[in-house]
Amino acid sequence: MTGVPHVVSTVNVNGVRAAAGKGLLAWLATEPADIVCLQEVRATEQQFHAAIAPALDAGWYVVSAESEAKGRAGVAILSRRPADSSRVGFDEDEFAASGRYVEADFGDLTVGSLYLPTGEADTPKQEEKERFMASFAAHLNHRAAEAEAAGRHMVVCGDWNIAHTERDIKNWKGNVKKSGFLPGERAWLDALLADGRWVDVVRALHPDVDGPYSWWSYRGKAFDTDAGWRIDYHLATAGLAARAKEARVERAATYAERWSDHAPVTVQFR
Repeated sequence: MTGVPHVVSTVNVNGVRAAAGKGLLAWLATEPADIVCLQEVRATEQQFHAAIAPALDAGWYVVSAESEAKGRAGVAILSRRPADSSRVGFDEDEFAASGRYVEADFGDLTVGSLYLPTGEADTPKQEEKERFMASFAAHLNHRAAEAEAAGRHMVVCGDWNIAHTERDIKNWKGNVKKSGFLPGERAWLDALLADGRWVDVVRALHPDVDGPYSWWSYRGKAFDTDAGWRIDYHLATAGLAARAKEARVERAATYAERWSDHAPVTVQFR
């Protein structure tokens, strides 16, 4: 890569205003990443900028996409230098103002921040999720072909709301009929990764482990017992994925130190 960021992190903040008061700002102040993708910001652009004002004052730049549904969704990309260009959405009218996808260019690297719908089995919410998945897969395949032809790299980070395999969810047997681990959702990821144009970077670097999980319910003792889900991914084009040398989940040391129900997932590239 030529002069592009080398450390990329992603985290669903579960409401940026709450997260800012609980530890997000302290994390950003010490985080070595060049780029941080955020999801579930759940704020207007003005509210978002006010919540992260200390980070912006410290030199972070931001591009974002808020949702037309107030208090829902919202994605952003924080970066150490301004993006060369950015785009909101992915040419699908139904989701154009949903605050679920934004991408930005930095040198020969394109970074996307994604918040894929949660869904709910056998309801209209699941139908919406599946429409999103179909349209977004077409977008990703198109963008991968474009990147390959132009000699560019791309990584799409975020909350994909799908645990791909049994290794990606602690209690997989209890969730086989629930959105996030449905056979059709898992097959969708299979197809997306099948031809090698897109690579699940964390799984490629940790092929034989359970997890590392990135989300734990606030209910019960899920965090304490590590009964988590791995749903926060970095999907990178093949050339970029080959340069990934380290991936880690920045799990809080204790339940009390959590500032989101997700933990940041950080990848370092050569």
